[in-house]
Amino acid sequence: MLPHVKVTRYVTPLREGGSLPGLMEADDLGTYVVKFRGAGQGRKALVAEVITGLLARAFGLRVPDLVTAELDPALAPGEPDQEIQDLLRASGGLNLGVDFLPGALDFDTASARVDAGTAGRILWLDGLVANADRSWRNPNMLLWHGRLFLIDHGATLTFQHRWSSAAEAVSRPYDAADHALIGCRAAVEDADRELSALVTADLLRDIVAEVPAEWLAEETEFETGAATRRAYADWLLARVA
Repeated sequence: MLPHVKVTRYVTPLREGGSLPGLMEADDLGTYVVKFRGAGQGRKALVAEVITGLLARAFGLRVPDLVTAELDPALAPGEPDQEIQDLLRASGGLNLGVDFLPGALDFDTASARVDAGTAGRILWLDGLVANADRSWRNPNMLLWHGRLFLIDHGATLTFQHRWSSAAEAVSRPYDAADHALIGCRAAVEDADRELSALVTADLLRDIVAEVPAEWLAEETEFETGAATRRAYADWLLARVA
């Protein structure tokens, strides 16, 4: 299972994203960018972050360490900003913590370079999960100690917001026209041969098992959490096929 921490202090909001993640300290003495269950797309965005992040790692790509971050709403009154107070009150329980990479640089599509193999794997991953948020405008990649890290995957797996049309979305082509790595001569065909063989029922079962049960509890399309997990895994397996 994902490591578990308890949030001890809210440090500062990160206002670059619409969901208002916060930089927070935890009881393991680590510092995390916390994505809140009470923000924006809520729990579904956290589900997407975990599944896509773990898929990326399975494909040999770097993602900052992920943890479940337990938040006590009692922290809310200590924040002067009413918007943040409301967000913390709405986010009691398990949230997602993403390891903070101090000094990391934003990926600059105008000057940064990525080798064709890595670019191909990233593009293939984004096509698999239908990532709508890795464009040249907002690459959602960081350079830390000379290594490339992928971040912010809450806008992937968009089919989960409308399960009635999920089957139709399986075969929907991925539009990569604005992708941040489109100019890197991405070796997508090589990535397809390499990665499609890795996406097995066993891998997907293990990945979706990492999603906390309480993030799936409000899903009304399925009778059990196990059925919900199967639906995610089945969709991804069908998309590869």
